[in-house]
Amino acid sequence: MITISSIKLHMYCPMKLYIKTHIDMSENEDYQLAVELKKLKIDIQDLIHKNMRKVKKEMNIQEIESILSENIDPYIKSTTDAIKSMELGLENSQINEIIDTAYFKIKITALKIKQSMTILDKHAFAIMDMFFPNSLYSFLIKDDRMGLIGLCDKIEIVDGNYYPVTLKNSKPPLKGVWDQDAIEQAAYAILIEEEFETDVYVGFVEYEKIGDRRPVTMDVNLRKALFDIMREVKEITENKKRPNVRKSVKKCEKCEYKDICEKE
Repeated sequence: MITISSIKLHMYCPMKLYIKTHIDMSENEDYQLAVELKKLKIDIQDLIHKNMRKVKKEMNIQEIESILSENIDPYIKSTTDAIKSMELGLENSQINEIIDTAYFKIKITALKIKQSMTILDKHAFAIMDMFFPNSLYSFLIKDDRMGLIGLCDKIEIVDGNYYPVTLKNSKPPLKGVWDQDAIEQAAYAILIEEEFETDVYVGFVEYEKIGDRRPVTMDVNLRKALFDIMREVKEITENKKRPNVRKSVKKCEKCEYKDICEKE
């Protein structure tokens, strides 16, 4: 079974996938930490969603931000304390980044809510679906026939249509999305199509640092690229094929497998 995380790792560096699969057999705490932080971000979004019910059209921006922020700080503290107790190496800088991202999202959301309430002359409760569609969160989805499995951050369901959404804390490109993010979306799209017997034509990548959601069109070329990469991943993970890669100063210098890779 090929995991979508292994596809992403292959796109970052095939040799890193090879070493992690066949040489470094230790438990990957970094992955577990990333999962816990992703859950926290989704929970924060859910809190903002619930707080939005209390927003009224006559409120100003500051009042809206204050309501959307209710219970955010104590929840972040209690959750990060729990993660620290798991000894996964959570750093204060990561906690500060989560807090900054959460309040940036609150400011952007407050502006959009105020504008929408003014134009539509409705309280926030009546327009919540515009901001928070019916969704499945952290949805584990797999296809045994295709041999693919992954945990989708969010699947939005609008008018019977399914849209995969992934949350990214990385810096986005100037336009569009990174190749690995597009391939990840294609993988989730195909799994959703099989799971729910539907067609998926577009997915979204949310780059949280700039509060921007960017579409990914599921065209034939993108799907073909996904299947090509899946074959390469299978060769590495199942057939132990050693990949040939070009060194990248930017990637190699900060890679935890740098010493192992040089010896190999």
